[in-house]
Amino acid sequence: MNRFLLALALVVPAFAADPPQIEISNAATKIKLYVPDAATGYYRATRFDWAGAMASVEWGGHNYFGKWFDKYDPSIHDSITGPVEEFGELGYKEAAVGESFVKIGVGALQKPSDAPYDKFHTYDIADAGRWIVITAPDHVEFRHILTNTNGYAYEYRKNVYLINNGFALEHTLRNNGTKPIKTDVYDHNFFMLDGKPTGPDVSIRLPFAPKATADLKGLAEFNDKKITFLKEFGPRDTLLTDITGFALNDFADYEIYIENKATGAGVRQASDHGMSKLALWSIRNTVCPEAYIDVNVEPGKQMHWIIAYQFYNVPK
Repeated sequence: MNRFLLALALVVPAFAADPPQIEISNAATKIKLYVPDAATGYYRATRFDWAGAMASVEWGGHNYFGKWFDKYDPSIHDSITGPVEEFGELGYKEAAVGESFVKIGVGALQKPSDAPYDKFHTYDIADAGRWIVITAPDHVEFRHILTNTNGYAYEYRKNVYLINNGFALEHTLRNNGTKPIKTDVYDHNFFMLDGKPTGPDVSIRLPFAPKATADLKGLAEFNDKKITFLKEFGPRDTLLTDITGFALNDFADYEIYIENKATGAGVRQASDHGMSKLALWSIRNTVCPEAYIDVNVEPGKQMHWIIAYQFYNVPK
């Protein structure tokens, strides 16, 4: 992979106050990504993996991601643009107050009290680990290395590379600690298809018949293998539900299509791993199918998985 060994200095921003960014592109796709940095990075909160946050993704005259929230602060848990991933915490329950627990892709965090873990809380970072970023015109690799934290240690690699009409997220997680890494990870996505509001023009297609576990509040309906939104969401409308109907850990059911028939923007999300859980969260500004994958890595072993996104035009 010598072609990827370009200096990180190439991505230093034009102004010191700007968060560092990288751009990768080919003839069809252009992606702007934020560079993880504990001092100047766009995202410095403790919920989501810092690697691979995308400011924008352009293909075929469409834009698929962007700023979906109103207030920006790098320390706020959701001040991030998709697709972004979150790992479950490691070692929080057994850590004493003042000791550290782990969030993969973030680092070692300090446990402030005996209160249950709260993913919406921004914790103090005891050790941000070491980030290495390797770039090429059509590829960027993020490496995060965390040394021993109460028996947890890892090297996490996320490759973002362009494919035909899209991109892929290739992950490798090596367990360098003495404790097994048992958790899960999901992609929140934060889709913003051409920046249009969630409404009847937007739909989600699946390879199975989905069933909602929560009240859809008249905002959407599940019909055969499709989820449709029944009205244009207002500023206060929120839809949140788990989805059942898929085969656990069967990669054939991890195939999600999101479309906006008014703008013609479509995207297919798929993986080489099956889902352990599927949720849907939507507000006016973003549609978020959230597919979970189980993570189980014994000491000295590693796990590898890929999530791919392919774009297409939807007939208007």
